[in-house]
Parts: sequence; structure tokens; C-alpha cells
Amino acid sequence: MPKVTIDDRTIEVHAGTTVIQAAEQLGIFIPHYCYHPGLSIAGSCRMCLVEIEKNPKLQIACYTMVTDGMVVRTTTPAVTIARAAILEFLLANHPLDCPVCDQAGECKLQEFYMRFGRYDSTLLEDKLKKHKAIPIGPHIILDSERCILCSRCTRFVDEVTKTHELAIFNRGSHAELLPVRDAVVDNPYSGCLADVCPVGALTDRDFRFQVRVWYLEKTESICHGCARGCNIEIHTNRRRTHHNNGRLIARFKPRHNADVNGYWICDAGRYSYKGLESDDRLLSPAARGQAGLSWTDALAQVDEQVTSAIAAHGVGSVAVIATPSLSNEEIWALRRLFREGMKVDAIAHLCPPDPNGVTDDLLRQADTFPNSFGASVIIPGSPPAVESVLSSAADGRIKTLFVIGSGLAERIASERLKEALSRVELAIAIQTHHSVVTEAATFAMPMTTYAECTGTVTNSAGRVQRFWSAMPPLGDSRPLLDILADLAARWEVPSAPRDPQSCFAELAGCVEYYAGLTYATLGSIGVNPRQMAVPSA
Repeated sequence: MPKVTIDDRTIEVHAGTTVIQAAEQLGIFIPHYCYHPGLSIAGSCRMCLVEIEKNPKLQIACYTMVTDGMVVRTTTPAVTIARAAILEFLLANHPLDCPVCDQAGECKLQEFYMRFGRYDSTLLEDKLKKHKAIPIGPHIILDSERCILCSRCTRFVDEVTKTHELAIFNRGSHAELLPVRDAVVDNPYSGCLADVCPVGALTDRDFRFQVRVWYLEKTESICHGCARGCNIEIHTNRRRTHHNNGRLIARFKPRHNADVNGYWICDAGRYSYKGLESDDRLLSPAARGQAGLSWTDALAQVDEQVTSAIAAHGVGSVAVIATPSLSNEEIWALRRLFREGMKVDAIAHLCPPDPNGVTDDLLRQADTFPNSFGASVIIPGSPPAVESVLSSAADGRIKTLFVIGSGLAERIASERLKEALSRVELAIAIQTHHSVVTEAATFAMPMTTYAECTGTVTNSAGRVQRFWSAMPPLGDSRPLLDILADLAARWEVPSAPRDPQSCFAELAGCVEYYAGLTYATLGSIGVNPRQMAVPSA
């Protein structure tokens, strides 16, 4: 393995490592525009020029491979002068419209000019005018004047999505990024173009002018749009709540995880944040014909009616539908309450497939539940299918039915859900949103979404990953762990801890698949127990 010395610090790297990658391993930042670790190397922006000993000219760090004994310097006077000159060149035709640019605050032109530029411009010529603010797809808007032709976007549509909607036309100062033959950029990952653009040329139409980025707070999370479990950041606006149309969540951004999603997320997942604060959120407990219940009254009535139903028909008449939209901790708490506490056998989590689910070669998976794997591990054996439980309910064999978690309305016809729920004597829905389920239930109780609580999910590959609370609960919604613990206390049966971390610790102590895992060992990118080293005998 070759050794390289960068700014007087030596490191041994794998063969084939570039200078910019070796510098990154040493914690040395080399500025760049066209280089992106998820794309091929273009070497076009020249911003990453460095001085390499015994080399007569400056070399680009993104393309130059490390060789044994190489000595690199990244802050010499020659490098400093070259970077400032490159910046002046890249900004020659740039409109310098930072005050009205939506990229301000996360623009690499702004950042690098302040760190590596600060030159006195020598240009006297007028700037060239190019196309401004062109909507090129449902999610992306193009401003060609801000483009520095780094080609990250063209490489993304050529190499990642392979949809080829964008290209650079003309030559010299007149070169310009434009759609190919009026193509519409509407591939399933088009939102990633706003992520890869280092300047304000490609911006997200959804986020555009909603809130300045310096007001945003970032929370690490997991996309719940499908079983892939892509790592994301939830960006929330809590400091200027009159912006962003009053919504707390401003956007989702991909978070790098080489074992799950690389650098990307799909558009379906990216824009799924809108549902977390939508107008159809269930915000307060309600009973059929009795809206606006307090939690105390709702829990007391559920307690009384469930106790009476079991006394009349036995615990065998009780069934639970728990969709895999729930976290590992929530499913564990549900198992503790219903199976181990109340001795309910019928806990169903096997739902029909989502007719809108899509599988592709990149990230999307047809299973649109985030935790099907976790549910199957935590509730072992041969649980009944959800459709079987609904049939039993419609036949009158089930008298009390709990429906916990979202996703049924997307998979099962409304008429069938209504029929099943209307035939049982007592239907309790614990949900995040209004739906046909809450409309037909005897009681509807609001639970928090994954953006409002902490927990873990297990993706389709078996990887256990954490998500964190990004915002306070909306309305009177409560974490499901608290709701189940309150019910357990009323029925005087054991319950799982209310605290998610303690709940996961209890789960890890009882379910072999999670043995040895803690929140600390999961870290921010998760762990796949299948890939953990097996101790030698």
C-alpha cells in the first residue's frame, strides 16, 4: 500500500486512492466543485489544484492517483494564487445575485470565495446573459447564469438514473447547461440534482424561497417510504415559524450511508415529508359520535369497554392489527401488552402489497412499509394475515379489534375495511392520520409520526437503524409507547418501558436477532446483525 505525505502528515492508503481521497482521510479539506464521490471523475473545475513534489506544474487532486513516497502540499503560495484565479474565472459570467439566490448559505461559490478567493476582479467586459429560472421538471428549476459547468448534474443523469435529460451545449463562454431536446427532468430521483449542484443553478422547486437555510435545524432520521430505509436528514424551521407556510419540516435531504442508499434518495421519499404535517393528521382522541375527547376520558372509556367485551366473549374474541409502519420499539411494546400481558394470540402484521409500490435497480422497493423485517422478527411464529383477521371480523368471530399503525387504507378497499370494522362490537384505531379506519372505529386515538419520536426500524436487508425526534408532537398526539403503557397500567398487566432506549434494551435482551445491540452500538448509520463478526469458539 502506497504512503503519501500531505502537508507534512503521512498516511498509508489503498492502491488507486486519489490525492483528494487521501487528504480527506487525513482530515485535510481540498476545495472542489466537479468532484463528487458518487460520480465519475471529470477533472474540469480545476479548483482542487495542489503542488506535488518533483512535478513541474500544479496537479488536480481529484484525478491524480497516490504513488508511494508522493509528497503533496495544498496551501503553498502557488496553490493559493491558482485557486483565486480559478474562482475569478468561474465567476466571470456569474450574476452575483446572492441576496436573492435560494442557494445562499449553502453555496460553494459563496463559501470558497470567502475562504480561498477575495481577489480584486480584473474583468472589465460585460457578463454574458443566459437562460434564467427555467422549470425543467416537476421538482427542479434551472438558472443557467449561475451554472459553473461542473457537469455533476449531467453525470448524475447519465450514470445514476441513466435518463440523459441534461447536457452542456455550445463552447467557450457560451457553453450552457440545458435539457436535451426539450426533455422534462421527471425521473424518480430528479430531486437529487438540487443536492449535487454545488451552486444555485439547479434548485428544488418545492423548497425554493420557503425559508433561508441558516434558520434550519438538522435531525438524522430514516425515510419511512419503503423497506430500503434510506438515511436522511430532516430539516426543520423552528426559529422563523412564520416562514415555510407555518410548517416545521422544510425538507428531507439524503444522508450518506454506503451500505444502504449511498448519496441518494428517491423523490417519493424526499417529498413524503408533506404528509407529516398534512391537514388530515389525527390530532385529538375521538369516539364515534363524540369528538374532542380528553386522553383521560378516552383511555377510561376504552378500558371500560374492552374489559366488558372480554368478560362477555373471552380474550379469544380480541385481535390486533399492527402494521409494519411501527418502529421496533412500538412493535415490542405491543407484543408485551397484548400477547404477553393480555394473552391475545391474534396479532396480525402481514399486510397485502401496496399497489403503488415500485422496485427499481437503484433504491426503491415495492414494500412501502419501513419495518416489515422487524415485525416478522419481533412477532415470531405464524401470525394471521391482516386479511384473515378482517374476514373474521366481518364474520362476527372477532368482537374487539385494535388497528394500530398506518398503511391499511392504501392496501385494502375502503368498503372492506368499513364492513369489517362495522361488524365488530368494539374497534379501537390508534393512528397518525384520519382515514376510513378512524371514521369506522369506535375510538380513534392519535399517535405521533416517526418525525415526532425516537426509535429504530429494521430494513429489508436486516439492518437496524435509528431515527431521532425532529419536532414536538402535533396537537394532542402521543408516542405509542406512552399510550400502550397507560392501557397496560389500567389493565394491570406488564408493559414495555416508555423510554425508547430502555424499550430497545429490553427488546435486545429478549429477541435473539437484536442481542447485543444498543443505541450506542447502532450509532448514526445502523448495524446489520447478519454481518456482525461471529466470535471464534
